[in-house]
Amino acid sequence: MRRLIVAAFAASLSLAGAVVAFAEGAPKVGVVVKIGGIPWFNAMEAGIKEQGQKLGVDAFMIGPTSADPALQVRAIEDLIAQGVKVIGVVPNDAKVLEPVLTKAQAAGIKVITHESPSQKGADWNFELASATGFGEAHGKLLAEKMGGKGEYAVFVGSLTVPLHNAWADAAIAYIKANYPDMKLVGERYGVAEDVDKSRSTALDLIAAHPDLTGFLAFGSQGPIGAGRAIEERRKTGKIFVLGPFSPGQGQKLIKSGAISGGFMWNPKQAGEVFVTLADRLIKGESVKEGDDIPGLGVIKPVGNDIIVDQLLPINKDTVDDLAAMGL
Repeated sequence: MRRLIVAAFAASLSLAGAVVAFAEGAPKVGVVVKIGGIPWFNAMEAGIKEQGQKLGVDAFMIGPTSADPALQVRAIEDLIAQGVKVIGVVPNDAKVLEPVLTKAQAAGIKVITHESPSQKGADWNFELASATGFGEAHGKLLAEKMGGKGEYAVFVGSLTVPLHNAWADAAIAYIKANYPDMKLVGERYGVAEDVDKSRSTALDLIAAHPDLTGFLAFGSQGPIGAGRAIEERRKTGKIFVLGPFSPGQGQKLIKSGAISGGFMWNPKQAGEVFVTLADRLIKGESVKEGDDIPGLGVIKPVGNDIIVDQLLPINKDTVDDLAAMGL
């Protein structure tokens, strides 16, 4: 019996050692997102970790404490120093990141971005929604809610996030072409990755513009902040808030009518795609037109962009199921 126990203990140590060795030898993939601790990127982190375990990749996420491009630069510098195989990024400022991403490539590190079309310094950028399709879908829905007339304001993550501004461009152009009685208030406000700034900006705009009846908020915290402002001012059903947000975070607001709806893609799926693409690049596999890539489907790259349309509507009928998925 003693011999059996010793043998079993030795076998368990051997197995543990093999697991540790596998973990230590697994290629590292670090993904730097816009900001940590919010539901959207929590869901993305879950996808990164699960897909990493599935593919045998040491994949992890870094979420800065604020949506500050300088913090992303610092995080990427740290990943370069670690010698990771692939760096993934959801940029806060595409231009600010160009030098450090180019530096990563010069060090032999592959770079994948998301929400940053035609990003310089990236080997590949992927989108689960085309800029035009995503923007126009929101513009059309806002116009329907507003009855095709009235004043509206637009929030974006920041004035330097290319994709958010491309969505805004598409939405504004669609509204201008199809609903001439709708008027844009100001330009656009770079507050939509900060729930408190989104709320306070919405409150200021409501006070300054009595005829304001719509908010189009691109950035996951924008609809939440604007929705809270609507509730505070008791404007539910009078001012309509639309945009992408985490269903779990905005569940009560959309059910109360403070948020009127929006569209999204699955951030967890985006996390999985980061790791799937990274794994292909590490193995030297192709990423070309006609490839069927899990999470993206059959791709047709344009330049270094891989763009597909996988929009999910967020409304009173869908929000519970989306929230139940951990989104």
